Amino acid sequence: MQLDLESLSEATSGAIGSLVSTTVLYPLDTCKTKYQAEVQAHHQRKYRRISDVLWEAISNRQVLSLYQGLGTKNVQSFISSFIYFYGYSYFKKLYLKKTGNNTVGTAANLIAATAAGVCTIVITQPLDTASSRMQTSEFGKSKGLWETLSEGTWSEAFDGLGISILLTSNPSIQYTAFDQLKQRLLKGKMSKKTGTKSSPEVLSAFSAFMLGAVSKCAATCLTYPAIRCKVMIQAADSDDDKSTEAEKKARRTISGAIYTIWRREGLLGFFNGLQAQILKTVLSSALLMMVKEKITKSTWILMLMIGRYLSVNPPKLKAA
Repeated sequence: MQLDLESLSEATSGAIGSLVSTTVLYPLDTCKTKYQAEVQAHHQRKYRRISDVLWEAISNRQVLSLYQGLGTKNVQSFISSFIYFYGYSYFKKLYLKKTGNNTVGTAANLIAATAAGVCTIVITQPLDTASSRMQTSEFGKSKGLWETLSEGTWSEAFDGLGISILLTSNPSIQYTAFDQLKQRLLKGKMSKKTGTKSSPEVLSAFSAFMLGAVSKCAATCLTYPAIRCKVMIQAADSDDDKSTEAEKKARRTISGAIYTIWRREGLLGFFNGLQAQILKTVLSSALLMMVKEKITKSTWILMLMIGRYLSVNPPKLKAA
């Protein structure tokens, strides 16, 4: 079986980049998620600003609780990034092979990114739901992965699946914008080697960071209302003690989440926490793309060596 070295290289470097960015920025992610999960009129909010979440952890001597759910989030980020980048690279190569084109246009890029995103979401949704519930639980009282998932039914592990699929438009917009901008920057720098395999051209760390930040900022602003609804749907419990069980159950649906935000916070409520989301996701995406671009060439060489080794020393089956 011939290995798709370029797709494996993209997937591995992307997954490692995601792991690094998730770990470094996880406390900010926890503060952001807890802030977004609260739905109240402004004068009744427990958290008026995202910094209030941080001060709560400090005042209660629960600073390490800002990392609650980190293990689950890292597993989810690594697996989802690997599947996403592999699928994204694979679908783009399939498009070029079928059409005979030399480059992938914007529309084809969006389709490839969306297809890869849907495959990723369906596989990793339970991990995403569990990590969100861990982050929004009370500081110091977060439960493990299995205990978190086993509290409800198996279908509840897929809470927010519909809106998560809708949000595949976010990375689709991001990576399409990133790829298009990257192609423009690297135009004229493509390898001129012929007859031999050449490692892929990569951006400098600064260029990759800036392009990652710009592309993610655009995608986040366009899709933020859906992001806010998703956090509400997946949150373990509401901070509003007056909510009945029926109201909490209703908020686990897209229409229920939209209605709750509209009734309690108005139109601007759909953008409550946008600044925190942009700060976290832009830094995370920029860091991910920077790490990915810097290790892509090394990863490609490693995959090439593994491919050559397997072709020279194919596994042998023992005779029965």
